[in-house]
Amino acid sequence: MFGYGRNNFTWNGTLKELKGSHPAFCTERGRPTMAAPLSSSSGLEVLLSSLQNAGDVESTLNILNVLDELLSAGTDRRIHYMISKGGSEALLAALVNNIRSFSPNFTILLPLLHLLAKVGHRDRRIGLKAEDAGVVLLTLNLLRQNVDHTRRAAACLWVIQVFSSSVSAANLIGENHGLDVIYRLIPQYTTKHLYTIKAAIDAFAALLCTKANVCSAVSKGYISGLLRLYKDWHSQGTQRVAVAISHALLRCLHKVTCSTAGRQTLVSQGGIRLLYETTQTSLRDKTLESLVEPSVQLMRKCVSKTPLPLTSDQSAYTFPLPRRPHTVPDVDTEPDESSEESDDEKSEDNQEADYDDDLETDLKKLRLRPDPDRPKELLPQYSRLCPEISHDFQELDLSSEPEDSSTASASSSSDEEAVQLNSFPCRSSRRTRRCGAASSRSSSGSHSETETEGHTAAVVQLEGCDFHSHSSILSTSPSFRNMVREAREEASQDQRGDEQDDEAEDEEESNHRTMIDKLLERHGAFIPHHEPKLYYSVAAKTKSIPGFSILAFPDFWGHLPPPGHEPMAPRKPNIQRQKVLADVQRFLDTEDIINQVVFDLEDSSLQGSSDSLRFFSKFECGNLRKAIQVRRYEYDLILNTDANCNQHTQWFYFEVSNMVADVPYRFNVINCEKSNSQFNYGMQPVLYSVREALEGRPHWVRTGTEICYFRNNFCSARGRRRTTFYTLTFTITFKHNEDVCYLAYHYPYTYSALKAHLKALQNSVDPAKVFFRQQILCGTLAENSCPLVTITACPASRGWRDMHQLRNRPCIVLTGRVHPSESNASWVMKGTLEFLCSSDPVAQSLREAFVFKLIPMLNPDGVINGSTRCDLNREDLNRQWLKPDPVLSPTIYHTKGLLYYLNSIGKSPQVFCDYHGHSRKKNVFLYGCSMKETLWQSGSTVNTVGLKEDPGYRTIPKTLDRLAPAFSYNSCNYLVEKSRSATARVVVWREMGVLRSYTMESTHNGCDQGIYKGLQTGTRELQEMGVKFCQSLLSVTNDMKALYNSRLIKHIDLDHNVLDHKSHNCFEDDEPPCVEEIEYSTDCPPLKGTDLESDINNNMTSADEEEDDDEGHREAKHQQGVGQSTLKSCLVPHLIRQRSTETLNEKRNTCNGVRINGQILS
Repeated sequence: MFGYGRNNFTWNGTLKELKGSHPAFCTERGRPTMAAPLSSSSGLEVLLSSLQNAGDVESTLNILNVLDELLSAGTDRRIHYMISKGGSEALLAALVNNIRSFSPNFTILLPLLHLLAKVGHRDRRIGLKAEDAGVVLLTLNLLRQNVDHTRRAAACLWVIQVFSSSVSAANLIGENHGLDVIYRLIPQYTTKHLYTIKAAIDAFAALLCTKANVCSAVSKGYISGLLRLYKDWHSQGTQRVAVAISHALLRCLHKVTCSTAGRQTLVSQGGIRLLYETTQTSLRDKTLESLVEPSVQLMRKCVSKTPLPLTSDQSAYTFPLPRRPHTVPDVDTEPDESSEESDDEKSEDNQEADYDDDLETDLKKLRLRPDPDRPKELLPQYSRLCPEISHDFQELDLSSEPEDSSTASASSSSDEEAVQLNSFPCRSSRRTRRCGAASSRSSSGSHSETETEGHTAAVVQLEGCDFHSHSSILSTSPSFRNMVREAREEASQDQRGDEQDDEAEDEEESNHRTMIDKLLERHGAFIPHHEPKLYYSVAAKTKSIPGFSILAFPDFWGHLPPPGHEPMAPRKPNIQRQKVLADVQRFLDTEDIINQVVFDLEDSSLQGSSDSLRFFSKFECGNLRKAIQVRRYEYDLILNTDANCNQHTQWFYFEVSNMVADVPYRFNVINCEKSNSQFNYGMQPVLYSVREALEGRPHWVRTGTEICYFRNNFCSARGRRRTTFYTLTFTITFKHNEDVCYLAYHYPYTYSALKAHLKALQNSVDPAKVFFRQQILCGTLAENSCPLVTITACPASRGWRDMHQLRNRPCIVLTGRVHPSESNASWVMKGTLEFLCSSDPVAQSLREAFVFKLIPMLNPDGVINGSTRCDLNREDLNRQWLKPDPVLSPTIYHTKGLLYYLNSIGKSPQVFCDYHGHSRKKNVFLYGCSMKETLWQSGSTVNTVGLKEDPGYRTIPKTLDRLAPAFSYNSCNYLVEKSRSATARVVVWREMGVLRSYTMESTHNGCDQGIYKGLQTGTRELQEMGVKFCQSLLSVTNDMKALYNSRLIKHIDLDHNVLDHKSHNCFEDDEPPCVEEIEYSTDCPPLKGTDLESDINNNMTSADEEEDDDEGHREAKHQQGVGQSTLKSCLVPHLIRQRSTETLNEKRNTCNGVRINGQILS
């Protein structure tokens, strides 16, 4: 049961129940025994009881040593078991008895204090227990009496540190001048008594857990003293314990700066500069490296809050809403964390705690369908959105050319659009529409902008792009000017024989358009389903709040995916630290700070310096509110919040020019709102170079180095919203001098691009085989049309059988882009549309099996005006599905009406999928709905054995897991949350009874599994995902043989063994913690390898009990013994311990039957 070393005692027994026949302890022959006859008490309880009643020193030391050996040999579970059996109370009672004795015996007090510190460190209520026992002030008085005895003082300090875990105990010590006593124990740099000094600093830091003590420390000027101490110890101390002391001083500074007064005092005392300078020193000395991170965190916390340089937190774009005042108040609101992410994304801060509580457990809500939100009499109006039912297909009897039929179909569709736009008008007061053709507008007129008056912005349509007058499109670079000049000269030569118009404006416009034709002819690239001239004409009809008059070059010219894959950007070690230190230096040294506004969305007259970058964002989908030149090659960028809002910033898209080649420019987006981003995990922004495009490489490419995303020190412009802002910083080195480049959060896809794409698709299909009909679902608040596309196969003939098969095809409804910043959803939808219109045999089979209803863009106004999440109504449209407002949320209202209508005629969608983008996760995955899985996950007591649920909701995800290399089955879930009850996925599942109702989330970053592992997704991969989703629909056809049809299988792209793809290695769909702290800590990061127990043990390693022993020599001795267990028992001095073990050894044979309760586990 007992093992003996030469100088120490070890316990090898187990804790079992003691019976009354066994004595609790055996001592030397002839001495009184310390017996405790028990009937049901455990051995541990016997020890604790004996400790309180022990009458002699040796017995007490024996008990303390046994307890320490028991607790040191195992894990924390032993200590917690001891606490549960009243161990803390027993130790406190023994301490009171010994302190109140006539002459306190420090032979007992020292090991008792040490053991109390070890146990109390893990007892959350130790402070309250100490107050109840009256030990707090006794220990403080004991410290006062022994300030000259380093070991005694250290033991008291460790106990005071433990007691301070209770606010009331810490306040009690502070009220009795405990802070003053302890502060006087912290000297300037010395090599003696290092562990005692560290104990004093740790105790001082522990006392600063209360507001009262912090205020007291600030008022007494302790901050300046702590700064002086830190400077002194940092500059001279390189020993391990000396570094730990510097770290402890930083912890004190962290604690005291939790108050505003503390932070202000530290800044006023030059603390930021001191910390910055010492950090630079620490970076050059590896022994001081552990001080860098707490110093950086302290500086981040104490740098003064700076309001954003804006006149208002409100968006620069305001729109008068029907039934609401025209002016939008600058509301003091906080961001809605529940809607910060895409459809089913959760706030990371509260995910673990609130996830299960958010799950729907009401069986009635999960099973029963609610009543429709509108009268059934309103549903027949949606019959026009099902043209495949009413169309008579007379053209099948015609023998006209396919080209003529396609042209006629397009013309018919265009005429129909004009009529249908007024079929479901918004119930707001519509403005008079301007209907002139783009070709009839002059260049000067196209560049004019309608100014807003007050808070009301007139909705003005785009009047054509003007490459000539807008210098930052093509004519910034001399080479571009030469290209434009050559094209213009050629145009003039072609027009010399033509008649001149009477109006000079018409002549200029004609020359301008001819110039564009020549540029396209000379430099244009063939981009499938993209025609710049068509885009030009479509964009002229797009309506925006500010009245955009300029087209972004990438949208006009077009984009081709780059030839290869783009890997995720490697994160440079400590890059965030470098950026933060650069920002701190910017705070300290303002000599090289330019701080000049070079672009302001609200001030078009602003002119930057000749050597600064030029910015522009006043075009469709653009978002950049202000650009400020901070240093020669560094710029702060401020994004515009959603229209009519004072929040939601993530999306950016802007033009930059006048750059110098091969010079790194740093860009800081300083008003991001999300608490984390994929930019911390390898994601890069995208760049489009006009020069590269004119040279035949029209690519959006991932770009940027030194990318990180972290919390900054900016606050709201008016200081009212308690919003935390984050900085996205990245560095770009441009390839060409005076290039014109575009930077964006993700690959842009504009509303005009969608409209042009649909027209191009309509012109490309064979109307004898593909029924393609574009219609207007409804008008938006800004009077833009929301397109709806119907795609299916034309019947083989007008015979009854073929027409009956057409009329009875099940529907599949696909929607997308409800959140404007999720442009990746539009690229996936683009892939879906092009595949369904293709001649691929799988596409043909799908058209013959289903009728596809696609609404590619549910939020046109938000997309057009560069919003991140909301529509013009200030609401997240994907939270409006329960009861959408027909006036304020017309697209959701009429999409839901169409679904109601399909349900009423027995054609509920077989599949509904809403395409989204995800900003915090990798891969592509689905969210679905399952009643049983929700009840299981929530821990509901509902018996699910009798519940019947079709498991078919997993069919498509499982199929995609085999087909799509970017898809991750393990990231999918099918839970119904209360906070998502108003989303499209849940409402369509619950109200329309659609089993396969999904949200498909596509990453903005890339994949961490499969053949795309480590690669960022591009438009090629996103469009491929749209194709794969269509192919997966074969699994839900009525004729299951189609899934295994060899004729179809061979046409499914199985490159790279895609059929064998499975996301086996992706078991976590959330990112791990970032390698660097995104938030700045309110407390000091812990120092590895040091804690209270190791400090106690290290302080007791010396064999000499002299109080003024040189602890510097013990530090060197400790360095030689690094690696030994810090839990090793060191409570009792070795001479006493040797005598105690001899006593126990003498009686070993008589005690070998004692079995102490084994409930304490290793």
